[in-house]
Amino acid sequence: MDTFLIWSWIDWLLGGPLIIYAVGISIICTVAFRFVQFRAFFKAWRDILAPKSESAKAGGMTPFQAFVNTLSTNLGNGSIVGAATAVVAGGPGAGIWVLIVGCLMMAVRFAEVYASTWFGARAPKDTVLGGPMLYLTQVPGGSVLSMLYGICCLVFGLTVGNAMQTHSISYGITTTWGVNPYIIAAGITLFMAYILLGGAKRIVAVSDAIVPVKVVVFFGSSLILIGYHSGALCASLQLMVQSAFQPQAFIGGVLGFTVMQAVQAGMNLSVTATESGLGTAAILFGYTGSTDPLKSGLMGMISTFVSSLVCFLVSLCIVISGVWDSGLASSALTISAFTTAFGQWGGFIVSFLSISFGSGVLVAYAYITRAAWFSVTGGRFEYAFMVVYTLAACLGAIVDPSLVWKAVALINGLLLTINLTGLLLLMPRLSRYVRESESKKA
Repeated sequence: MDTFLIWSWIDWLLGGPLIIYAVGISIICTVAFRFVQFRAFFKAWRDILAPKSESAKAGGMTPFQAFVNTLSTNLGNGSIVGAATAVVAGGPGAGIWVLIVGCLMMAVRFAEVYASTWFGARAPKDTVLGGPMLYLTQVPGGSVLSMLYGICCLVFGLTVGNAMQTHSISYGITTTWGVNPYIIAAGITLFMAYILLGGAKRIVAVSDAIVPVKVVVFFGSSLILIGYHSGALCASLQLMVQSAFQPQAFIGGVLGFTVMQAVQAGMNLSVTATESGLGTAAILFGYTGSTDPLKSGLMGMISTFVSSLVCFLVSLCIVISGVWDSGLASSALTISAFTTAFGQWGGFIVSFLSISFGSGVLVAYAYITRAAWFSVTGGRFEYAFMVVYTLAACLGAIVDPSLVWKAVALINGLLLTINLTGLLLLMPRLSRYVRESESKKA
């Protein structure tokens, strides 16, 4: 009973209070950086679509490649399954709140990437710290927070970024094509061994190849589905907005409960799917060796926008296809939506997206988890990391990692809390640095 009560309290803390804390910090960042996500939105896109020629520094990637890998980690199975779960929990309005909270969280992503790049450019050349592990050392108790963050990030990378992704890949292939999970596990093991033996450069190269495929397939198939149901587009958008703000079909307590559910479901999805505040993007940008923190911060915040847009589009596909209240949940609901436009091919498309999304996250997290490993071990035992990461990928393909989901959720909450608190303590300095950077470029 005591254990049950403890986990009940943890579930409660990781729900409303933590999400409210994250959104509160995002509002503070938005004000402190003078609504940077809106006033510099188009400038950020120009930096991404017309990147300057840059060579990879010691970390093995350029700022543009850091953007691509950040996008890869954000576009995981949480976008497919999470959007469906959010719609089931909060109704059609959850998709609207994904966009709203996503826009706010762009400021958090800007803050963490800016801090990582700014302090990274001034760190000793032989340091093995980067991202939050580096800038957390600048706050009171920073050495302890930095080590704790590194340990949590290592565990998070091996579970959520690795084992849970290979489980989704294995499940998708087994369900769609009937392949034995042990054969899949063997293939994943060889795949990861090949990537990790090539070091950071091979991780980046493979991720660069995967991201365009999954982005094109997702946006292409989603837009085709929306076009197929175009006659219901206006009504669906109206339903989503009304469900989020003005659910006039409900009265009294039902109305309040519906709004609350939509808001909470949308907030949860936006925070977890975009990973804004977790510090993973800060790790990727922190190891680029970039000396332009403003540009890196702007590029980083666009990845949050894109991942929020993906979640919104999945929600829209579910609503516009008319299956949102069918009683289905998780990936089955997303498959049902795509089946309305693609017939039996809908399941294949969603399965392919699940596999490609999971593969992209798996590869990109190899870099993030490697950085966390180095921060904890002082840059030692790289071959041991290769073995551990490959083994986690293999086990994830044959063992359901949801068995340890509560512990993983706690680690996720710790990552978010540590990083957001560090950013809050650094906010006076960061806002001053940003103003100075913008004045120099003016």
